[in-house]
Amino acid sequence: NMGSWIAEEAVVSTQSTGRKVDLFAMDLIMIPIHLGMHWCLAVIDNRNTTITYYDSLLGDNHQCTASLRDYMVAEHLAKKKTPMNASSWKLVIEKDLPEQLNGCDCGVFACKYAEYVSQDRPFDFDQSDMPYFRRR
Repeated sequence: NMGSWIAEEAVVSTQSTGRKVDLFAMDLIMIPIHLGMHWCLAVIDNRNTTITYYDSLLGDNHQCTASLRDYMVAEHLAKKKTPMNASSWKLVIEKDLPEQLNGCDCGVFACKYAEYVSQDRPFDFDQSDMPYFRRR
């Protein structure tokens, strides 16, 4: 179960740091998602209470977004001591994005999605830009 594994890893990673991390004080949280042989990106946007999944092969991973939402709800209760309504989160599988046309550029696409989302820029790149991005 990839979705529950992601949520369990998130719990372990934030608890094992020994630091008090307030995820709700951050505008955006970028989460690289590794699916064995493929990289994707999930973005938690606290400004809009949205969790968006970006996959350069246009795959669906509703389990990932739901698990991240459930983690944020649990994190809110644990850190803020108040419940958060899970239905307040909008879960999005983004389909209007540059698509990968080979079997080896998924990591570059995931990094570029993160860069563009963090700068609130529209995606204006495609597969043909990957060699240039790799050289940069």
